[in-house]
Amino acid sequence: MPRCGTCLKPSNELRVPLETSASDRGRETTALVYRAKGRAAASLMLGHGAGAGQRSAFLVAFASGIAALGVDVITFDFPYITAKRKVPDRGPVLEACYRMAIEAVRGDIESARRFLFIGGKSMGGRIATQVAAADRNLSVAGLVLLGYPLHPPGRPGELRAAHLPAIGRPMLFIQGSRDNFGTPAELNPVLAELSPPPTLHVVAGGDHSLKASRDLEAQSALYETIHRAIVDWIDSVINQ
Repeated sequence: MPRCGTCLKPSNELRVPLETSASDRGRETTALVYRAKGRAAASLMLGHGAGAGQRSAFLVAFASGIAALGVDVITFDFPYITAKRKVPDRGPVLEACYRMAIEAVRGDIESARRFLFIGGKSMGGRIATQVAAADRNLSVAGLVLLGYPLHPPGRPGELRAAHLPAIGRPMLFIQGSRDNFGTPAELNPVLAELSPPPTLHVVAGGDHSLKASRDLEAQSALYETIHRAIVDWIDSVINQ
């Protein structure tokens, strides 16, 4: 977790309708908005991982830390979290929810109408890539992927990468060197085939949650370094 001096709390909540079918009428989820101080140049939307929702310590740390550096950040819950279920929804439902969250954010947040980046932790990042790959006309400036789940643990032959070449947008992969869902060495051959060339930020000693130290202060400082790397990358994309 970041030191308290760098934390920003969500400034407001957005209602995101979940109309993935006729039976979904009236259902909704919630997005939390972490607004940067002053006029943000861009927004970043982060989907959560499979095991915890948007209020997980990891996602709160990243949302508040990045917002403190000048980028509006939005998180949201996928439907199974809202329904208090443990098993993630099927891919089409997750993708539909992500698209609806994008639509809601664009309607409410000025910086998202200028430059919107999408991504997330593990599963949330994978769903963001699938949404971007499915629609080349979707107005997304780039993707930020925190621990991309290249394959299930222990099954390196089951790659989740066939759709990545269809994205065609700048991508930032933040990957721990000992991530059991895919190490940087495993990612490199995949990234070499993508255009535009993606950026890979390796977290030395980091696991799937980018943890590299048991010392809380050291881990907090590491997360802050990653937050800065993300904001610097976003700045480089919007200013190129």
